[in-house]
Amino acid sequence: MFLRDIYTELVQHTKKKQVTVVTGMRRVGKSTAVKYVLQQLGHSNYIYLDCERIEIRVLFNGNNYEAIKDELTLMGLDFNKPCLIALDEIQLIENLPSLIKYLYDTYAIKFMVTGSSSYYMKNQFSESLAGRKRVFEMYPLSFKEFLEFKNLGVANFSKYAMQPFNKTWYNKFKEAYNEYIKFGGFPEVVLETNENDKIALLKDIINSYIEMDVKLLADYSVSEDLYKLVKLLASRTGNKIDYTKISSVTGINRQKLATYIQLLEHTYLIYQATPFTKNIDKEISQQAKLYFADTGLLNVLAAGQLSSGQVFENAIAIQLKNEGTIQYYQKKTGQEIDFILNGNTAIEVKETPIPQDKQTLEKRALAIGIDKHFLIGRNYAASEFAGFVWGGNVF
Repeated sequence: MFLRDIYTELVQHTKKKQVTVVTGMRRVGKSTAVKYVLQQLGHSNYIYLDCERIEIRVLFNGNNYEAIKDELTLMGLDFNKPCLIALDEIQLIENLPSLIKYLYDTYAIKFMVTGSSSYYMKNQFSESLAGRKRVFEMYPLSFKEFLEFKNLGVANFSKYAMQPFNKTWYNKFKEAYNEYIKFGGFPEVVLETNENDKIALLKDIINSYIEMDVKLLADYSVSEDLYKLVKLLASRTGNKIDYTKISSVTGINRQKLATYIQLLEHTYLIYQATPFTKNIDKEISQQAKLYFADTGLLNVLAAGQLSSGQVFENAIAIQLKNEGTIQYYQKKTGQEIDFILNGNTAIEVKETPIPQDKQTLEKRALAIGIDKHFLIGRNYAASEFAGFVWGGNVF
């Protein structure tokens, strides 16, 4: 089994009474994470239940919580000593939070649960479990994890983070990084060796996302509209979200469009980068930029409509999102900085960077009071300019 970086934190949290909540997009590896954690408990007084199974949904849809507890006892759980109940995809059962609260407050039970919607897990789930849970978010593999899944891992990997361009490092990992950008970081896609099968898996992930996660949280009739919208958004990654234009192209009214885009974000398909400004009113009034959470899904959805530069910028957005909050800066004149990370680091992304790009970034960053800045590139130019951070070092 390949170990994800998040596993250490999850194992440590099993020692706490709080409910361990793991959320993230479908097929990102939540179930595998739970099963790994269960193997590390050091005891066998636990049970793993998949809420996608009809008999589990029937069991938990009952109103008699003590009767449900008796059923769990018959399944082998001993409530007379500390035990753990792991529940997968809990958003499929409406009254589960109330049951969890009852058992949590009444017995010495540790819960570990997963779900595919941040809206459900952070909001509806919060109402009955305020102060009783901690939410862990899982994403597709980072590039570091990607290399480990490919058996290309490097000792002391973190010391290379955000370091200046290193030609030896670049030559060693550039092909792996190109694959990472093309097919993304879903574990099963990374482990598949055939390119056609990788694409088939990505299409299946998109289909299951629309047919299961989206239909659960929205009206069944919206799935076709959402699929068309997702494909349109993919072709506009890295651009501002122009609701008027998108509404005109899709025929979806602005109010529904805003709701759909919020749904796509809450179910981890997209990110939004807000404008960087010290004026809150201006930040609210300006349009956000949109990025997809996985470049493999992005490439399949866009179907060749994107430039390699757009895909690379999206890849960097994903990598930076793992490090904190991403925003962008743009003046009315059109001058911009691709990303502002955590409000204090200016980042410009260029496929093949040149010295002028670095000079321009420094000038624009200093003009808005930011003295920390990085130029990030993908290709090593014939001019041998090395004054940038290679994309494979962005972590």
